[in-house]
Amino acid sequence: MPEFFLHSFNTLGHGLIGYIIPFLFVLTIVVFFHELGHFLVARWAGVKVLTFSLGFGPELAGFNDRHGTRWKISAIPLGGYVKFFGDESEASTPSSETLSRMTEEERAGSFHHKKVGPRAAIVAAGPIANFLLAIVIFTCLFTFFGKPSTTARVDQIEAGSAAARAGFQAGDVVTAIDGKRIGSFSDMQRIVGTRAGEELVFTVERNGSAMQLRATPELREVKDPFGNAHRLGVLGITRKTAAGDVTTERVDPATALLLGVKETWFVVDRTLAYIGGVFTGREAADQVGGPIRIAQISGQVATIGVAALVHLAAVLSISIGLLNLFPVPLLDGGHLLFYAVEAVRGRPLSDRAQEMGFRIGLGLVLMLMVFATYNDILHLAAS
Repeated sequence: MPEFFLHSFNTLGHGLIGYIIPFLFVLTIVVFFHELGHFLVARWAGVKVLTFSLGFGPELAGFNDRHGTRWKISAIPLGGYVKFFGDESEASTPSSETLSRMTEEERAGSFHHKKVGPRAAIVAAGPIANFLLAIVIFTCLFTFFGKPSTTARVDQIEAGSAAARAGFQAGDVVTAIDGKRIGSFSDMQRIVGTRAGEELVFTVERNGSAMQLRATPELREVKDPFGNAHRLGVLGITRKTAAGDVTTERVDPATALLLGVKETWFVVDRTLAYIGGVFTGREAADQVGGPIRIAQISGQVATIGVAALVHLAAVLSISIGLLNLFPVPLLDGGHLLFYAVEAVRGRPLSDRAQEMGFRIGLGLVLMLMVFATYNDILHLAAS
């Protein structure tokens, strides 16, 4: 076997041992609340739920509740599903023959005999639950830990950088970017990091006077404290943190909720911008990761603390919510697309059309998984 692949698989084997528990912790939280969204709205709509599973494959443990739902943990912990009465598979695909033989009593509890509105609500409830989970997590973090802040002061400027060309000087304090107030150095980093190649107008305070500077962040590969490479916009500014520079702003629950919503929207916005950038060629697709990358990041973040790991769960919850809304058959968004067509036509698509759609969706999902896993192995080999 070539040395490249030997190194990759050795790294993979050693790394995942230390990452498996944080990975399962993060993924289980996200998957549980996603499926709980489907489950609760289905119960509200009068649909009989046959199975609530965390994971796929053979059952490891489980129990039946008083409504007849089988709650179980399955052997492959890479997702989960809720199976409704009338479903032929975990992907909620129906069988016209089976549905046609149902009695009136059975039809009352069948998912596929509900009107298109309740079916769409049940399907959409999963991704919505992911977004709500993220908002709740961010709100709790802001409530109990506050909002850390460091003045957006310029201490050093890299020679020949975008900041140097724009006329930044040591001691400048950035107060706004494109008219938007900047409360901390991390706020400035976040905006600059996501706006590479775009000219930004910086309002800075220098020697007690306000002035404006124009700078265009450069796209560079930057490594985080764990050695993971990220392509971000960079000005070439350094902030030295001294004792007392970092302050924590305590916020009330209402403000924390607002910050939680804003943080959730920021992740949504940046994720969609990245995906759009991949299709337009502005972003590289090698940042797309799968379960291996998630496991690696989970293990790394777990070394920081539980709060950081829970924060990662919120980010992952948003990502999974967005992914499931893509109009790809087999995902929740694909089902919603079928229901939209049904609402317009007044009748559902034929069994053959739906079957072809699910096959195409399965192919796309499998290709994405293979591509993400390939990226993960390359990433491990380079680390």
